[in-house]
This record gives sequence, structure tokens and C-alpha cells, in this order.
Amino acid sequence: MASSSRLPPPKVPMELHAKNREKLLKSLRRHLTETSRPLHGFVFLQGGEEKTRYCTDHIELFRQESYFAYLFGVKEPGFYGAIDIATGKSILFAPRLPADYAVWLGEIKPLSCFQQQYMVSMVYYTDEIVGVLHELSNVLEKPWLFLLHGLNTDSNNFSKPAEFEGIEKFEKDLTTLHPILTECRVLKSDMELALIQFANDISSEAHVEVMRKTRVGMEEYQLESIFLHHTYMYGGCRHCSYTCICATGENSAVLHYGHAAAPNDRTLQDGDMALFDMGAEYHFYGSDITCSFPVNGKFTSDQSLIYNAVLDAHNAVISAMKPGVSWVDMHKLAEKVILESLKNGCIIVGNVDDMMIERLGAVFMPHGLGHFLGIDTHDPGGYLKGLEKLEGPGLKALRTIRELQEGMVITVEPGCYFIDALLAPAMESSNTAKFFDLEAISRFKGFGGVRIESDVHVTAGGCQNMTKCPRQISEIEAVMAGSPWPLN
Repeated sequence: MASSSRLPPPKVPMELHAKNREKLLKSLRRHLTETSRPLHGFVFLQGGEEKTRYCTDHIELFRQESYFAYLFGVKEPGFYGAIDIATGKSILFAPRLPADYAVWLGEIKPLSCFQQQYMVSMVYYTDEIVGVLHELSNVLEKPWLFLLHGLNTDSNNFSKPAEFEGIEKFEKDLTTLHPILTECRVLKSDMELALIQFANDISSEAHVEVMRKTRVGMEEYQLESIFLHHTYMYGGCRHCSYTCICATGENSAVLHYGHAAAPNDRTLQDGDMALFDMGAEYHFYGSDITCSFPVNGKFTSDQSLIYNAVLDAHNAVISAMKPGVSWVDMHKLAEKVILESLKNGCIIVGNVDDMMIERLGAVFMPHGLGHFLGIDTHDPGGYLKGLEKLEGPGLKALRTIRELQEGMVITVEPGCYFIDALLAPAMESSNTAKFFDLEAISRFKGFGGVRIESDVHVTAGGCQNMTKCPRQISEIEAVMAGSPWPLN
């Protein structure tokens, strides 16, 4: 149980971001050499800007743009950052703040403060960008700026290249930086892993706290509140990695429940399964954890059947993960384990290999098995190196099809859901109707779903599960009855 005497959150070494910049420079210089281009110019990124809510003066809580956070670790808005490719020197450009900033928003820090805090070579104001970069460049013609522009295959949105007054005085490269910088983010350093581990530790604690306090008659948002309070109170996590999914009953079959039109507002009923997908963020680095359990603290036979089907898939994937393994094969493994469990439970009938051919697994698990995790919940890089998304139910939802590499952090989140919009056409289709026991499947009308999600670090010889939540049914029931965690 957490207490006020616990240790404070860990200090963040700014060497982390210096190492990230070194990693990028090494990759970028190698690429430029291989393509016979000169090793000069600047990597140039624009940080995030504060935004007000519509036409009001209410400023939303700022969170730094992720690529900028990766390279510079700056928490304030309005900054630009550059890296001199020839020398490796790093430069921050801070906004020149008006005098009355000190009245309303606090001390106006000198540039030397930012230089020391963020471990960069030099700091100037944003209105000095043109002059500084021209002075630092040792070329007669316009200096090159390598700007960030590329597709995020998880969101289908493009990253925004930097803009500033006087940018026309530079040559712009909009294609080189994005794939190289994105690939740098795929493999995590030890310092990055330490932050992801802390986010997992405090989020795992918070999930256990939610389990302990869940009671029939509560509202879903009350459990969200418990999670957010714990991670902020004891972990200093002001930001969440994503909007909390606190789904119970039939809501647990809504994959992205918790949004504004479905705001975690149902009353928990006796007999419900809960599916709570929540993760804290610490110094930009996040976690993404899902726990499923009965709100009354005791699994029924049907709840046990579905839960163990998902848990067996979760464990089978983690046991098989190691460098060189195809993520597509891991997804199919999870599908097959779930289908075999459903068959053993007499919910579906027939040959499991035939079910796999007909993509029956996607009826019960329409989403991909997992995704890269880091500074973003859905960290980029899933489809670099010319990879194309697969076709077919379930497979087209995969956020990556890459082979695993040492240093990746990826979520393992198999699920089994009873979604009318998928079950009805599958039970009517001539290709898949034969697999259903209609009487058995009818028991699960309104059941919702189960998902179990852990954050997994791929190591040299296998993988390490960074998430520390109760997973076995006996563990969950014991914790919900008041036992300590970990169990004695």
C-alpha cells in the first residue's frame, strides 16, 4: 500500500536526451556519407505551442511535441532546437518573454538557466534563429535545414516541419530526417527503459489500488479518479499516456471506450466484468496497462473461461518473444490460443486451423496484438523500411509487422470480446457460421470483453515483462479480498 513516506519519483538525467541526439547524429551522418552528401547543415525542430480552448483565454495543460521531447527534453512551450551536423553542437532557441510574464506566470529565466538545465551547447532567442545559424554555418551558400516531415502510420497524420520568419534564407530537406529519427526512437536506451519502468511501476500500483477499491454500485469514473490520483500523488505523473478506458459490463467490448461520447459514466453492476486500460506518463515516457476482473471480486465459470483464454494467449506470446521473431506470427499465435480455448469451452466448434484460414480470430479480437511504446503510447516506427500493411480482418489492424529487435518496447494485449457488430455477420456468413454453437454464444450477450495488456522489453535472449499486476485469477481474487501485493 502506498504511503506518504515513500520515496519521491526518480530524477531524470538530461544525459538521456544528449545520448538521443548523439544516436541521431551517428545515424544521420552515416546516411549522408552513404548517399555522398556533405556532412553539414542543421537538424532543426520546432517544439510545441500552448493552445487556448477555442476562442477563450483558457490555456490547455501543455505537453511537449514528442520528437522535440526525445531530442531535447524541454518541458516549456515555444522553443526551437537545432543540432549542427558538422560539429554535433546542440542549440536551443527560447521565446523572448514580455516583462509582464514575471507578474502573471513567474520568473523569466536567463538563457544560461536553460543551457544548464537541458545540457545543450548554447541557447539563444527565437528571433535570433536566422543570424545564429548562418553564423555557425561554414558554407557560402544557403545552409541546409533537415526538417521533420513524415507520416505517422498509427494516426495517419504528418509531423509538422518547423516554420519561422526568415526560413526562406535556408535550403530545406523534408525527406531525410523523419525516417532516421523515427528509427532511433524504436530501440530504447537503458535510461529510457528506466523511465518506462517507473511509469509501469506506478501504474501497476495504481491498477492494484483500483482493484482493491472496486465495488458494485460505484461509477466507472470513480475508478478512473483513483488511478489518476495514485499516479499523480505518489508518482508525480501529471500527464496520463492516453484517455483512461474504464469499461464495465457491455462497455468492455467497446475498444476505445472512455471518449467524450462514452465518458466512463456507467454504474457498476453485480456480475459485470471490468476492463480498465490506463497508463501513467513520467517525463514524456509512458506505460499502457490493461487489467480485467469481475467487479464483485469473484470470477464466474464463464468469466474464468474467457479470462484464462486471454491470459494463456498473453503468456504464450511473452514466452515466444525474442529477437528475430515476427510480430505477425505473435498476433496469429494469440488468435490461435484464444480460439483453442473457446473451442475447449464449447463456445465454438470445428477445426482451429480452418478457423484461422477464415480469420475467425478477428471476430473475437479485431485489434492488433500490440504496438511500440515509448514517448508516445503508440510509438512510431511500425511501418518504416518500406513495409506495407497487411490485408484481412485483424491483420490490417496491426500497428507493426516487423521482426522483434533487442531494445524494442512493445505492448502485448490480446483480447476476447463479444461484439454484436462482428458476431452477427460472422454467424450469418457461409464461411464462418459453422463454427458457432449458437446456444453457447448466446450466454455471452452483453458480456463485454476481456483484455490483458503488459509492456514488454525485448532483450538479447528473450524479453522482460515490465508490468507488475496480478494476472492469475487466484491473485486477482486475493488482492480484491484485501491481500497484499505482491502476494506473500
